[in-house]
Amino acid sequence: MPEFAHLHVHTEYSLLDGAAEIERLTKRAAEYGIRALAITDHGAMYGTVDFCIAAKKYGIKPIVGCEVYTSPGSRFEKNNEDRYYHLVLLAKNEQGYKNIAALSSLGFIEGYFYKPRVDYELLQKHSEGVIALSACLRGEIPSALLKGEKSKAYSIARKLLSIYGEGNFFIEIQNHGLADEISVLPQLAELSESLGIPLVATNDVHYVDKDDAFKQDVLTCIQTGKKLLDTDRLKFSVNEFYLKTADEMSDIFKDYPQAIENTAKIADMCNFELTFDQKILPRFDNGTDVDNREYLKNLCRDGAVKKYGNLTAEIENRLEYELKTIDDMGYTDYFLIVWDFVSYARLKGITVGPGRGSAAGSLVSYVLDITQVDPIKFGLIFERFLNPERVTMPDIDIDFCYIRRDELIDYVRNKYGVRNVANIGTFGTLAARAAIRDVGRVMDVPLSEVDKIAKLIPRAVNITIERALEESSRLNEMYRTNPTTKKLIDTAMSLEGFPRNVSTHASGVVIADKDLFEYVPIQMGEKGIITQYPMNILEQLGLLKIDFLGLRNLTIIGDTVELIEQTTGKRVDVESISLEDAKTYELISRGETDGVFQLESRGMQSFLRRMKPKEFEDIIMAISMYRPGPMEQIPQYLKIRENPSQVRYKHKLLEPILKETFGIIVYQEQVMKIVSSLAGYSAGRADLVR
Repeated sequence: MPEFAHLHVHTEYSLLDGAAEIERLTKRAAEYGIRALAITDHGAMYGTVDFCIAAKKYGIKPIVGCEVYTSPGSRFEKNNEDRYYHLVLLAKNEQGYKNIAALSSLGFIEGYFYKPRVDYELLQKHSEGVIALSACLRGEIPSALLKGEKSKAYSIARKLLSIYGEGNFFIEIQNHGLADEISVLPQLAELSESLGIPLVATNDVHYVDKDDAFKQDVLTCIQTGKKLLDTDRLKFSVNEFYLKTADEMSDIFKDYPQAIENTAKIADMCNFELTFDQKILPRFDNGTDVDNREYLKNLCRDGAVKKYGNLTAEIENRLEYELKTIDDMGYTDYFLIVWDFVSYARLKGITVGPGRGSAAGSLVSYVLDITQVDPIKFGLIFERFLNPERVTMPDIDIDFCYIRRDELIDYVRNKYGVRNVANIGTFGTLAARAAIRDVGRVMDVPLSEVDKIAKLIPRAVNITIERALEESSRLNEMYRTNPTTKKLIDTAMSLEGFPRNVSTHASGVVIADKDLFEYVPIQMGEKGIITQYPMNILEQLGLLKIDFLGLRNLTIIGDTVELIEQTTGKRVDVESISLEDAKTYELISRGETDGVFQLESRGMQSFLRRMKPKEFEDIIMAISMYRPGPMEQIPQYLKIRENPSQVRYKHKLLEPILKETFGIIVYQEQVMKIVSSLAGYSAGRADLVR
């Protein structure tokens, strides 16, 4: 078998165009014995990390790239008759990856005109570490040759050769059986020989198997708003855009064996691997000559005195331990960054939530006023938030008034740099019902029929079409007895979960120490710059991610405080209101909690009426129990709550841990304490067990 690498591949992240699922693609390449594979999605790099991980899983060398759109003139011109061309770029090394990410980013930010375009100025500036291929028929060189503009084609080839240098620019040849490809191929070969620019053979892969051509055709129709029966639509006229074997490619290009050999040579030149073990944190400027570690320590000590007055040995020791752990793990700047924008919010009268999640287990967070929950009083464990035995980025989720949340993001953007801060991108996908409706429209199935099928899919979280067929006997019957319905559902199932568009994450923001496209590609979103990678990928790459959660309830509380002050002249400090008000607990015990955050569902109201909370810890208990898992214990809990003498402990060491919850494990902290107490594990190791 000849050695061959696919260097022109469009995955599912060539949105609504590529139909090659990354997992299937890499697995099939491994089955074919292909040792290297590139990802070259259109204009963007959305799937890069997923692709690299999957390729490694199947023993394939991943090559990171992008098929960029090039502008015929300046990227700033928006009135070109020829709107854009194609050019394939592959990363040889880390610098090449950064340059391709920069080009993809700037194509969106500066050159967007129908597509994210770059020009020769940007190609020149970001050429180091990059290999360029002249692309498909939409490349500028083959386009010129097809128009009979031979001198222009040669001029463009010389320009690209001068930009990338000898050995880094290749003339790409393809043959899917299209008339224009067959016509231009000998002209490209002649240009290659005349200018001494080597040829490279590619297949413009858009799907994995030949049978997937229909699936890709449906995707294109969804993208363009067309139907399969339409004659005036974008469509591949052949079904040859699949992942071919090395033998198939060698047979197609038997007259150009060097073009096949060059794919392996290029693969050998590309040696970039993503790094997952770094921490990319901006440095916090505290405005003084004091070292940031000392600065944080001073802030914490001042805050602790303010919160507790005289500091006990327990508080002193806990604070010292947390600060040392934070310093050892390299997160001092992280805490200062969060402290700074939370302080700004309070200064500007933006309502801030008391804290949520594991961050409430940090005494440092509490004394810095990042959270308002005393971890000492409530027995919360720091290692659940920041575990030295499980090194991951801290994750402090903070709620803000949803109307003024953007003011905070603007503050952070202005402080750390417009291109250093971005909202996080997220992908909308073809979910079960949407896939049925989209495919039904494309196949021109009557709307009433499509509606009937879609409505038979249960409204459940993360429902899939496959699961719907198991749960709905009526849907299953239609699937088995109606050929049109079967084809519709089968096609929808094959596309289910495909990304269809990129949008802005509801709360996630990422902050870096320099231009983000030094690390990840970015683009324009609805409200400014967003990352092309989603949240989980950014975390894997070590970037600082913060959730600025907009909470309507906080806005209502803030408005209420303002109205009280306007009508009475008195300013209410919400955070100093007593949590021991009997009338409030009477109201909650009656289930009168409409509009009360986390207590307003009908099921929760029913639970509260039976439970009859009398103190704040009861509210904590109710919220913690009313969720999947502990929920099953609610009947047992209510029974024992009425008669505590029924509590039985499996071991005497469990009593002090489970006493407050009547012998039932409710909190994750209890899991950690049980493991620590009974097995002698450290808090960090107990967190790993959790």
